[in-house]
Amino acid sequence: MRDISYRVALGGIVSALCLVSMFLAGVLPALYLVLPMIAGMLLMIIAAEVGKRWALMTYISVSLLSMIITFDKEAALIFIMLFGHYPILRLYIEKLRSKLLMLIIKLAVFNVCAVSYFYVTVYIFGIEEMVDEFERFGKYAMAVVLLICNLIFLMYDFCLRSFYDTYRKRLMHKLKRKK
Repeated sequence: MRDISYRVALGGIVSALCLVSMFLAGVLPALYLVLPMIAGMLLMIIAAEVGKRWALMTYISVSLLSMIITFDKEAALIFIMLFGHYPILRLYIEKLRSKLLMLIIKLAVFNVCAVSYFYVTVYIFGIEEMVDEFERFGKYAMAVVLLICNLIFLMYDFCLRSFYDTYRKRLMHKLKRKK
């Protein structure tokens, strides 16, 4: 177990990198989905190095700070509702033996989060233009968009697995402190 100063320092560095990523989402609006994904991937480093509870605390701190100091509140909400907690939750889901059950749980988590994000955006933040856009494209537009989002999510999950495996196999041992 790493000492407390190492955990706090690593948590601070990863938090800062996540916040820079979230801040850039306001500066580069075309990347408002990609940058929260990257911030979520960074939380996996905390989970691998010092534990999932520290990663959860880092997620909470980045979530609160991103809602306060970043320009793009929509990107911050995406981070909070999906891309921030999912990489940590994914580490628990991956412990299941059944690949089919893992896939079902992952897709269920994503769909609950995606639909919740939609309703929070429309009914709490009052961005009702989203509903108008879906109505303009027909009654199946929402289902088609959700299907496409599920495919993108599966690609993101594959990227998370690849990143985590690469980190554990190639980078983690190089970053170990020498005592």
